Amino acid sequence: MNHSSIQMAITIAVVAVIFALRFRGMTRERPFKLELIWIMPALLVAAMVAVLLQFPPHGLDWAWLAAIFAVGAAIGWWRGKLMPIAIDPETHVLNIKPSPAAILFLLGLFVVRFALRALIESEASAWHVSAALITDGFIVLGVGLLAVSRVEMGLRAWGLLREARAAKAAA
Repeated sequence: MNHSSIQMAITIAVVAVIFALRFRGMTRERPFKLELIWIMPALLVAAMVAVLLQFPPHGLDWAWLAAIFAVGAAIGWWRGKLMPIAIDPETHVLNIKPSPAAILFLLGLFVVRFALRALIESEASAWHVSAALITDGFIVLGVGLLAVSRVEMGLRAWGLLREARAAKAAA
């Protein structure tokens, strides 16, 4: 077994454990802290910027990264919509229940990522694609996906909270 196969086996095992733990906790609702929703997107964007500043892309690489971010953002918006958010009409407490569809969606993205990574790494020289662009692309895709899913959930939660407050004030 070569180094690459061992690394892939370890990664798959870690991802499998993480997803198994996530599926186990899917039966219960968790409090949705709307006031803290901005922290994860801010940290992700800051980390992405720090990585991109270390070895800045050149020329058309920026256009590719913008397109990849847009794809990640679209996927993230869709993933965010899969997460059900509930509000108690009396107390206005928000709760979120992780969606099995959202978790399966992420699992599917990991599978696609591994397949694409293997394909691109084997064909990168023929396509004249740098390893740095591939790495930056995966980072930008992940940030777009995770940050925008939080933005979508935050906007939807704010709307639910506004509606609940308006209904309580009208009653």
